[in-house]
Amino acid sequence: MNRRRPTLLAALTLTAAAALTLSACGSDDKPASDNDKIAGADTGSEKPASPSPSASDTGGRPEITFPADAKNVFEYQKTGDTTKDAVLKDSTLGVNSVDEAIFSGSTDTKALGFYNTESALSDSITYVLGYVDKKRTWVGETRYFDYKVNLVDENQAYVTYCSDESKSFIKDKKTGKVEETPTTADSYVLYNTKLAKNAEGVWQTTDIASDRGSETCQP
Repeated sequence: MNRRRPTLLAALTLTAAAALTLSACGSDDKPASDNDKIAGADTGSEKPASPSPSASDTGGRPEITFPADAKNVFEYQKTGDTTKDAVLKDSTLGVNSVDEAIFSGSTDTKALGFYNTESALSDSITYVLGYVDKKRTWVGETRYFDYKVNLVDENQAYVTYCSDESKSFIKDKKTGKVEETPTTADSYVLYNTKLAKNAEGVWQTTDIASDRGSETCQP
């Protein structure tokens, strides 16, 4: 489905070191639309990850659940670097927590503030409320791929990735109507994110920028 991600996400300022790795990133300056969807996650593996969100295997982390008619598929390989793999895993869980809030119809979920902070959290709350106020959700499958991770230091990292939203659609909760639309260039989005490790060792997303219709993510 064609969905325009809203421009509420703050532009991400890259350090010089990160820019070397993430030179393809950009921010989205296109108008917002009611059909916007934020996407997100499970853990990575050498094969496409399980489409069903799951709780982290680390004690104390909140479980994230999705309805039966919606799923996210994450395609990335573990790097073999313990820190980078932790960043990737928490990055996907951070985005997934936003979807869970949309599904639950509330921003008062444990995972949303657990995996997101600073501007990423405030922007995500505003974003979720856009769904809640209009009594909307989404169904289908969103695919994430082409992950790149860059460590700035032991507590900061940047992650970029693409999403394929061609098989996920906006649904009206009141009527049950699903808004199916054709696949176009705008079904593909490039995401550019910044993460920071907190005192508990969780890599929280702090900033997000996106470029809908990016040629980098086109099939």
